[in-house]
Amino acid sequence: MEMNQYIEVFIDESKEHLQAINDHLLTLEKNPRDLTIVNEIFRSAHTLKGMSATMGYQDLSDLTHKMENVLDAVRNEQLLVDEGVLDIVFHAVDDLEAMVLDIVDGGDGERNVEEAVRMLEAVESGGQQSPKTTTSAGNERKPELFLDDYTKNVIKMAEESGSHPLLVHTHLRNDCLLKAARVYMIFEVLEQAGEVVHAAPPVESLENEEFESSFTVLLITQESAEGIKTAIEKVSEVDYVHVEPFKEKETQPPEGPQVQSQAEISDESAQKTKKSTPRGRTIRVNIERLDALMNLFEELVIDRGRLEQISSDLAHQDLQETVEHMTRTSSDLQSIILNMRMVPVEQVFNRFPRMVRQLSKDLHKRLELTISGAETELDRTVIDEIGDPLVHLIRNAVDHGIESPEVRESKGKPAVGQIELKAYHSGNHVFIEITDDGAGIDRTKVAGKAVKNQLVTQEQAETMSDSQVFDLIMESGFSTADQISDISGRGVGLDVVKSTIESLGGIITIESEYGEGSRFSIQLPLTLSIISVMLVEVQKETYAIPLSSIIETAVVKKEDLMNAHNRKVMDFRGRVIPLIFLTELLQVPVELEEKDDYSVVIVRRGEKMAALVVHSFIGQQEVVLKSLGDYLSGAFAISGATILGDGQVALILDSNALIK
Repeated sequence: MEMNQYIEVFIDESKEHLQAINDHLLTLEKNPRDLTIVNEIFRSAHTLKGMSATMGYQDLSDLTHKMENVLDAVRNEQLLVDEGVLDIVFHAVDDLEAMVLDIVDGGDGERNVEEAVRMLEAVESGGQQSPKTTTSAGNERKPELFLDDYTKNVIKMAEESGSHPLLVHTHLRNDCLLKAARVYMIFEVLEQAGEVVHAAPPVESLENEEFESSFTVLLITQESAEGIKTAIEKVSEVDYVHVEPFKEKETQPPEGPQVQSQAEISDESAQKTKKSTPRGRTIRVNIERLDALMNLFEELVIDRGRLEQISSDLAHQDLQETVEHMTRTSSDLQSIILNMRMVPVEQVFNRFPRMVRQLSKDLHKRLELTISGAETELDRTVIDEIGDPLVHLIRNAVDHGIESPEVRESKGKPAVGQIELKAYHSGNHVFIEITDDGAGIDRTKVAGKAVKNQLVTQEQAETMSDSQVFDLIMESGFSTADQISDISGRGVGLDVVKSTIESLGGIITIESEYGEGSRFSIQLPLTLSIISVMLVEVQKETYAIPLSSIIETAVVKKEDLMNAHNRKVMDFRGRVIPLIFLTELLQVPVELEEKDDYSVVIVRRGEKMAALVVHSFIGQQEVVLKSLGDYLSGAFAISGATILGDGQVALILDSNALIK
């Protein structure tokens, strides 16, 4: 029997069942006596076992069978659910997810699951073993390094700047008495040589001496491997050190499968009852087919613009009426196609409850995550990219924001820290907010570090608003962390998060009150394919500026302009903003005579604003965003191009890059 034709269906349904198991396990933790939840988990596990066996993935089927035995004992009231049982079941689910990920990557789904099977069998027989027990005494295993996509992105940026990543394996002597002290001294050496971005076991475990004798650190540095090794060997009670270049193939995917969007086409009643929708009312559509449909429609939009211009030039009544009808019909079609590509942010949000649960255990903090607006929909291209930045922001809130229970109680706060993840629509944008009631951001500390790093002067720091100071934490390499943490910043700051969001046409803003908490707000466009722009002329060339970044347009007389820091500036409602002359910036040949006034488009990037000087305004239009391809992808301040109704190509300006 040929199984390749069923592999996509198997992967999609496996992810759905694993996510359902994760969600129900989290609910069971709050209601350990509710056997109806156990029955739901058992059903998903049983279905997954049958699917895996049918497809020939025996390891996946066997491990699910062992987990099923434990669940069966719970629902028959032969076993009580407690934190230890849940930890072991979660550990087994991690292995199941890793096997499904291997199948996604073209593997055979095989994995060494002896540890998970041993623990499940121990639970089933009445005993429990901690998932942390990985080796027998005297047979220590080298710690494995699991990197998420965000950390890999950090490594890539470091390599581009001339640094290189090294894996540093250190083994302490078996008779070492103060292991935590030796770890501290080794980290001191590493910090002087570069930036520690990851550790296994995690730094928290190393500080609490929750490891045997060895640990592994991923270091970004410009020093040689031999120099690092020699420096660490000088620390007493170090048995041996092995330093080698980091290779991505040595890592394995982090816990949980990356959420992939699925397009569902359904009527209105099916959308209102997503969880109880009969299978016959929805169908699965391969996302590549939707991409092909979208590309064809983009060509239709270009031809529509061409027809509108021809009918306007000819002034033929019948032709104009036909084109107007086609425009209305194609607008309805555009709305349907865009809605088909929209998927709920729930597909990203549903990984976070499990993540927060694990972080609370690792950091010994009490946390409660509240999610609202998970049904809010975004284009699947945005959904695919937004996951990793949100993971980092939530880790940042847990690690740096929420205080320990003891500190919170000493401040008069509840011991349980609150994190809220919220999504909602507003106009043509979706907003995602991460709010915590933790320590907030210390303005003085941030400003002091910025002055020390020469990002701003002392005089500038004193006159900056709170929001401007908070924006500094998203500068490259900026971090106020007092100690190395594997959970969040890794000493790199939020610059990668910011650049990812801005590459999607979004904006991130920060609000914080010291001692009370912080809010990170992300504004994202609904779709990246068809956008509304303002068409302008720069001399005789046509450019497009996205409406999402425009505040307003204006005509300014030359005598009203001022000079500051050797550049032209203007007064915009009591605020001084710079003028950016596009003829100079884009090197446009000057063919038309200069006028007595300037036509300007005022654009915004966060709190910063600028006035783009153009020759004239053409008008507003919906255009199709086309990539420039690899050859021209590095062009400054150009985010893409579009084809206008007359066949002319207009470049789309990136106002974020212009203001930056």
